Amino acid sequence: MNAVNIAEYSQTLGLQARTASGAMAKAEAAQRNRCLRTLAGLLRQDTAALQSANNVDLERATAAGLSAPMVDRLRLTPKVLETVAQGCEQLAAMPDVIGQISGMVQQPSGIRVGQMRVPIGVFAMVFESRPNVTIEAASLAIKSGNACILRGGSEAIESNKALARLVQQALQSSGLPSDGVQLVQITDRAVVGELIAMPQFVDMAIPRGGKGLIERISRDAKVPVLKHLDGNCHVYVDDPCDIAMATAVADNAKTQKYSPCNASESLLVARGVAADFLPQIGAIYAAKHVEMRVCPASRALLAGVNGAHLVDATEQDWSTEYLAPVISIKVVDGLDAAIAHINHYGSHHTDAILTRDHMHAQRFLREVDSASVMVNASTRFADGFEYGLGAEIGISTDKFHARGPVGIEGLTSLKYVVLGNGEVRG
Repeated sequence: MNAVNIAEYSQTLGLQARTASGAMAKAEAAQRNRCLRTLAGLLRQDTAALQSANNVDLERATAAGLSAPMVDRLRLTPKVLETVAQGCEQLAAMPDVIGQISGMVQQPSGIRVGQMRVPIGVFAMVFESRPNVTIEAASLAIKSGNACILRGGSEAIESNKALARLVQQALQSSGLPSDGVQLVQITDRAVVGELIAMPQFVDMAIPRGGKGLIERISRDAKVPVLKHLDGNCHVYVDDPCDIAMATAVADNAKTQKYSPCNASESLLVARGVAADFLPQIGAIYAAKHVEMRVCPASRALLAGVNGAHLVDATEQDWSTEYLAPVISIKVVDGLDAAIAHINHYGSHHTDAILTRDHMHAQRFLREVDSASVMVNASTRFADGFEYGLGAEIGISTDKFHARGPVGIEGLTSLKYVVLGNGEVRG
């Protein structure tokens, strides 16, 4: 496709999405929920065909030499497909927020003023690797009454096409416009540049992928961007804490899965519990072949751990998102030092404290400047499905509009509504 055709193709996608957005916005909640339940059924019914399409992508990715974590992100297992099907059903069962009016207050003039929740309109989502994002984005668009244009990575094109066909089948069978969810069918990156520069058609861009992709879209977009750049998540082991619980949570936060943005990348340990805690977690990390980038104090306490792979941490390690079996470890003086370290080096994504001190927990919740802040729980819970949102469009580390896992409400806006009875302004 030449440059002219790419521009025309992108304009067509945008025009079709804008046209469909009106029908999506005014569709009854029952109709949108029926579409989601139909989609869940189709995902289960077509699992074998979806895996066949996915295998084409997996074989191509392996032949191209993609890393094991990247190939893992591409995989559509029956468990992954069941999870997104359940996400559709969970969304269908949730209350409809579109058209809700809140805060209605009568003013001295006689008018009543409130706010109504409405769809954003059209969002363009650009994502890499995980093809299940196609269903998550589509289902959230349907529930929130939006239209969307989805551009997945070239490495998952066959999987995404197969999933998008099911979405359009569900839309049509429910009486909704098939253009309510459109997948970019070509892999030329120039389409992305066109989509994010069409404010007449696209109301918001949502990049979900590596830092390079997100930086590029944030730089070039002519529409608002909902984004997060890094997932440098911390677990802080406080003094006092339950050592056994802290060990289990720190293990899960790092090793349950290495590739997600909510996996822990940094472990901070209060000096008062370091001698008890570090050898125990160090033994677990060593057994799982996790490389530990350590400060001098943590090196001294981990040196005796059998099989431990210790590397002296550099300044860069404290701000690095590894997405791999690597973790930075630092002994800190206490809560104040931990909070200061997280706010300086963290990416404002997800951070957790493991403590038995209620006041320490409350200070951590108030003072750590992140989208999700946790007490005595694994950072791996920072996820729209786990938060009960049904699915997530992504995790935002921005501070305006939406923050943290973005579900239905993050894809809506508020407009003022004024109810009067002939009042005029004097």
